[in-house]
Amino acid sequence: MSRIGKRPITIPAKVQVTIDGTNVAVKGPKGELARELPTNVIVTQEGDTLLVTRRDDTRPSRQLHGLSRTLVANMVEGVSQGFQRRLEIQGVGYRAQVQGGTLVLNMGFSHQVHIAPPDGIQFAVENNTNVIVSGYDKEIVGNTAAKIRAVRPPEPYKGKGIRYAGEVVRRKAGKTGKSGKK
Repeated sequence: MSRIGKRPITIPAKVQVTIDGTNVAVKGPKGELARELPTNVIVTQEGDTLLVTRRDDTRPSRQLHGLSRTLVANMVEGVSQGFQRRLEIQGVGYRAQVQGGTLVLNMGFSHQVHIAPPDGIQFAVENNTNVIVSGYDKEIVGNTAAKIRAVRPPEPYKGKGIRYAGEVVRRKAGKTGKSGKK
């Protein structure tokens, strides 16, 4: 049995779950999410908990059991608490700001980079160098943060660029200079 798949999912007080065959819809104070799960897994609601079980013990069913449970748990957590991803900008003159919901990045290019938020995503900037991406869908929050990071990923020599909060960038030594020969 999958260790992750057999754990029950507790439903918070303000969250409503609707199960229709393989479709699971979750509605909460932050928003509303729906997902169609594979036919190999069954989602059942017992009181204020959800249980994800598999139909049989075939290899595809075992592979999808833990994944399906995690997807449903992320939906429940997202509509009740939400998710956020923090990014740090390092480099002289590199900064970010929010203008009317759109994220504007000054990253040393000849132009500013404008990133419009997808539905359900909000941007916040602290101290011009810390960007917070928040929303109720974990997948979209992560993809949006990855797109922001891809504008200028951290380079290995000086570490300049956009990185996730807590990300460790391996540094290279760089050039050593002339070798003393004349």
